[in-house]
Amino acid sequence: MSQPTSSAAPAAPSAAPAEKDPPRSAVILREMLESSWLVTVMAIVLALLISGVLIAAADSAVQDAAGYLFARPADFFSAVWDAVWSAYVALFQGSVVNFGAPTFERAIRPLTETMTVSVPLILAGLGLSVGFRAGMFNIGAQGQIILGAVFGGYVGFAFSLPPGLHLLLATIGAAVGGGLWAGIAGVLKARTGANEVIVTIMLNNVAVYLVGYLLTTSAFKRGDSNNPISPPIKDSALYPALLGSGFRLHAGFLLAIVAAVFVWWLMNRSTIGFQFRAVGSNPSAARTAGISVNATYVWVMVVAGALAGLAGSAQVLGTEKVLTAGVAASFGFDAITVALLGRSRPLGTFMAGLLFGALRAGGFAMQASTGTPIDIVLVMQSLIVLFIAAPPLVRSVFRLRAARTAGPASLTATPAVKESAA
Repeated sequence: MSQPTSSAAPAAPSAAPAEKDPPRSAVILREMLESSWLVTVMAIVLALLISGVLIAAADSAVQDAAGYLFARPADFFSAVWDAVWSAYVALFQGSVVNFGAPTFERAIRPLTETMTVSVPLILAGLGLSVGFRAGMFNIGAQGQIILGAVFGGYVGFAFSLPPGLHLLLATIGAAVGGGLWAGIAGVLKARTGANEVIVTIMLNNVAVYLVGYLLTTSAFKRGDSNNPISPPIKDSALYPALLGSGFRLHAGFLLAIVAAVFVWWLMNRSTIGFQFRAVGSNPSAARTAGISVNATYVWVMVVAGALAGLAGSAQVLGTEKVLTAGVAASFGFDAITVALLGRSRPLGTFMAGLLFGALRAGGFAMQASTGTPIDIVLVMQSLIVLFIAAPPLVRSVFRLRAARTAGPASLTATPAVKESAA
């Protein structure tokens, strides 16, 4: 008796591998960048309020009035108001317009100083914003500014070229220097998976010691001087002054505007910008879609470093006109706050750079006029960083509703970009 043959049921198609969730660090960064403008404004307001408390606490008149607070509380609150109001008025007059100046030039000089100081902040902030939107924590703008200043400064003082060509080559050299230095971190992340935060921080330290060494060599040293300073940049390689020799404002500010427009086009209208944003949203999904994630990491860092290198050119070819060991000051670290405050958008980063330029330019006027410690400005900047990094805290303080942010699937592109990506 033949037994019935049983045919094996066809195997079910294997389920497609589930996409990995993006790293937790990328999720946190996305939450900060996708917070509403209202949260950003309220973060600045909260930082100003807390800084006002510190200004009042450091004022001698307030300290004296606090001794008889319960006897005459009106004196105490009046002293607090006078201290905070006078400090913020001095900050405004030192960074925007000095209404008490005898001439129009003196009145607008604070605004021009704000614009001058904001140039490296805007350029470096734009570079960091590209990395942030690609999901990369580039903390190396400080070193990239230094290498940009080294490359651009060397072209500026070591060669004799026609004016227009000399400035162009020096500017390109600064972008190349910053791009190469940042590219090291990109290659290490792509090849070995090295964390870009650690690598860029280490490269910052290497850059600081490297420029200090270079300024002791015959190629960068100024004659027989024992000071670590380079020869002056030739006039043909300097950014032209926009308002004449009486002001420090130079054409680097125009470069910052052009760079902001370029970053907007790059991130919103180009194929490579779409790839940057796709990798930043979800690297696994981007890899599944055919995007080379490792190559994107390298290009993100090169573009970010090139913009930070241009920030170095603004210092050495525009403001300082000479290469020194402290040419980068703290612009690279302040640019992190600028990029976060501007939510890594070109317009927001540009406006945040102007705000921080105003704080730096007006802080000295505030100290000279009211005796308020300049460290208050640093505290104010730090508080802005704290509140920008913690949107739920700001929303809870001001009773704001949490905005519904779109997930990675909402990433869109223009039709041309979609066709090229396909």
